[in-house]
Amino acid sequence: MTDTTPNSFRNQPDDRGHFGAYGGRYVAETLMPLILDLEREYRAAQADPAFKAQFDDLLEHYVGRPSPLYYAERLTQDIRQTAPEGKGAQVWFKRDELNHTGAHKINNCIGQILLAMRMGKTRIIAETGAGQHGVATATVCARFGLPCVIYMGATDVERQAPNVFRMKLLGAEVVPVTSGAATLKDAMNEGLRDWVANVHDTFYIIGTAAGPHPYPELVRDFQSVIGKEAREQMLKRTGKLPDILVAAIGGGSNAIGLFHPFLDDRDVKMLGVEAAGHGLDKQHAASLAGGFPGVLHGNKTYLLQDEDGQIAEAHSISAGLDYPGIGPEHAWLKETGRVEYTAVTDTEALDAFQLLCRTEGIIPALEPSHAIAAVVERAKVMDRDQIVLMNLCGRGDKDIFTVAEALGVEM
Repeated sequence: MTDTTPNSFRNQPDDRGHFGAYGGRYVAETLMPLILDLEREYRAAQADPAFKAQFDDLLEHYVGRPSPLYYAERLTQDIRQTAPEGKGAQVWFKRDELNHTGAHKINNCIGQILLAMRMGKTRIIAETGAGQHGVATATVCARFGLPCVIYMGATDVERQAPNVFRMKLLGAEVVPVTSGAATLKDAMNEGLRDWVANVHDTFYIIGTAAGPHPYPELVRDFQSVIGKEAREQMLKRTGKLPDILVAAIGGGSNAIGLFHPFLDDRDVKMLGVEAAGHGLDKQHAASLAGGFPGVLHGNKTYLLQDEDGQIAEAHSISAGLDYPGIGPEHAWLKETGRVEYTAVTDTEALDAFQLLCRTEGIIPALEPSHAIAAVVERAKVMDRDQIVLMNLCGRGDKDIFTVAEALGVEM
């Protein structure tokens, strides 16, 4: 039997943008020249020391990187109270919620706005679900003086009102999308329609590690600062690498940003956490657990769809995980077995949200709350000298109204 396991899991996609069977460029003919131009400009930027220097300078002095590595001592103690004797791993957080704008999204937006300016584009568009990518896009546009339009599902506009106001304060035009379920998928559809109609002057800042090639690759590379920092910080603080990495997954940018620098460390396990919504047998947003391969938004990946290939509506209490697909590199990592994927329900995420508030004085976003729920269960069965490292990818001020409503609390 031939061993088909890759020698390296940190492979680049092939010339057509495929990670194994996933990825690619499935776009309208109008967009293909722009996509090819973007890839050429990205390759030139990768080879340009001035681009890296500007990117690194902005991450340090504007975003506030490196983000801290934090040992969650009280959460660890809480886990050990119900763990079997001798069990209960240490829980550490990579605190990307402390970045400027309150999430990991700003890392990618800094990189893409620099590419847009290199290409001479004068107008920026983006899609957003939880609003954090929209806020980050509006932020970099304000910083560099470019107009931007943010497409956001009308459902998300209502449940993420604080971020909508922030985007408007930053000068962005927020366009509510009422088609479909009026969530992230529908916002991305509108963004792509705009892009097709305005290719001459418009750059589309895609917020996750999905879409047509080279977006999954370049978003991953810009977000890999998370894992690079975490690796160096963990070695400095503990003298060893973590035993397992954990991150929430919608499209998958924060997760691939944490995972990628560790992929060839075979002793470091990895766990991606999808949104199980009301349950995998009901309404959910777990594409890897409940979907199968198809094409959406310019790439082939795992999708929630019916027998006819029609995209199913996703559901999660978290607007940022409410998407019926997954980044193509995650699809490849699932099939190679390098990364394990699980799913957490709305109720479990709400419990984890409250647990972190009580134990660590940190209010997390609902996206990483899914990962916290998985961390608690996994840490319980690990030895006490082992380390779980999770990316705390967003802060929770945007979600307090959603949480209050779910808990039946008057605001």
